[in-house]
Amino acid sequence: MSTGGPAPESEDTVATALHSVSRVRVRYAETDQMSVVYHANYFVWFEVGRTDLLRRSGWSYRELEAEGVSLPVIEAHCEYLQPARYDDELDVRAEGRLMSPVRIEFTYELIRVSDGAPLATGRTVHVGLDRRGRPCRLPARVRAIFDAPDSASR
Repeated sequence: MSTGGPAPESEDTVATALHSVSRVRVRYAETDQMSVVYHANYFVWFEVGRTDLLRRSGWSYRELEAEGVSLPVIEAHCEYLQPARYDDELDVRAEGRLMSPVRIEFTYELIRVSDGAPLATGRTVHVGLDRRGRPCRLPARVRAIFDAPDSASR
C-alpha cells in the first residue's frame, strides 16, 4: 500500500513468530476537522503492524523483493468500532498465518493505550507474486514462520 509518503514509524514493537504489537501515535495530519482519524489511515497502521511482524520474524519486504517475491494485498477489511483521535497512542496488534503455500492472512486490532479501548479490527490477505507478476510459492523460511505448529493457539 502506498500513501504517497513514508509510513509512520512504530515507536515500539514486540513480536513472536506470529504476533506483534507496534506502538503508533496519531498525528495531526491523519485527522479531519473534528480531530477524528480519516478511515484510510487505519490501513496504513495495519501495514505498520504487518511490516513489523515480518521484520521481527526475521524477514523484511526488502529481502522478499530481493528474492523476487512481492506480497500484494488481494483482500482488505476494517471494522471501525470507535474513533481514534489526534494524539492518541495506539497499539497495533498484528497476527499472521499461512493460508496456503502462496497466501498469507494478517489480522489486526487497534487498541487505544490510555484506556484499552478497541478501536478497530481488520484483515488483509496477500499473495506471493514472482517478478513476472504470477502467483508463486512463498520462500520456505517464510512459510515455516507463518505455519508454526502452535499457530492454532494464537
